[in-house]
Amino acid sequence: MNTIQVGVCGWGDHDLYPKGTASTEKLPIYAQSFPVVELDSIYHAIPAPERMEQWASRTPESFRFVIKAYRELTGHGRPKGAPERSWDQLIDEYREAILPMKEQGKCQMLLFQFPPWYDCSQKHVRYLRRIRQAFPNDPVAIEFRNQSWFLDERKEHTLDFLKSEAFIHVICDEPQAGDGSIPRVMAVTNPNQVLIRFHGRNVQGWNNTGKPNWRDVRYAYRYNKEELSECADEIKRLKQECKQMTLLFNNNSQGDAVGSAKLMVELLGLEMKGLSPRQLGLFE
Repeated sequence: MNTIQVGVCGWGDHDLYPKGTASTEKLPIYAQSFPVVELDSIYHAIPAPERMEQWASRTPESFRFVIKAYRELTGHGRPKGAPERSWDQLIDEYREAILPMKEQGKCQMLLFQFPPWYDCSQKHVRYLRRIRQAFPNDPVAIEFRNQSWFLDERKEHTLDFLKSEAFIHVICDEPQAGDGSIPRVMAVTNPNQVLIRFHGRNVQGWNNTGKPNWRDVRYAYRYNKEELSECADEIKRLKQECKQMTLLFNNNSQGDAVGSAKLMVELLGLEMKGLSPRQLGLFE
């Protein structure tokens, strides 16, 4: 397995597939190009363990999933139509769902992405400790989206807290657009793993404008070579402090994630190992 893994967020909506490819066939094709993916559909609803086992079984042995936390576990609320469940019920159901991927050794980490209003407070620190208690032996990545965690007077305290709980600090490349965004803090809080998520730099579209297409443009951004070259230099330096790095591109509102990810692979001089073999065309 590569010590630096590069992929994108989700596998369904990318320019990787022949026209007419069935949704059930996309993951194996995705795995021909990238060795890791963010499993983000679980944020909306916890799937049956059988579904998770199917996804794991359709990828190569060295393929990995960064599994997003279900929305009720990160303060995003219960979606309309979802059953009301206690904390213990949610944790048990989520654990059961991810078990097949853990058993196959394909769970890279669990990703807890908190909402923009989730500020640095004692209440929220206590909740993070509750998350760690619920998943004591799992690699858990924490992504904040509120600047208060990284203000000058709190930044080091935040990083020290993440280290004390063995959390993986999620480094974000995103627009600097007020309280609901965070700076790119290139720091390692767990020597085993680092996760960097590239959200694009669409400053104008980042915050909720109230327009119906807001989410369609939020991640609309195409990184240029100069921007990614700067990031690549920082990644190379940071790699000296950890065993494994995972880079995920989420700038896909207009289909740019795959291109950005492939450019980063090139800039880092990576040879992606353990990919699915490509199917030859009729005349190849």
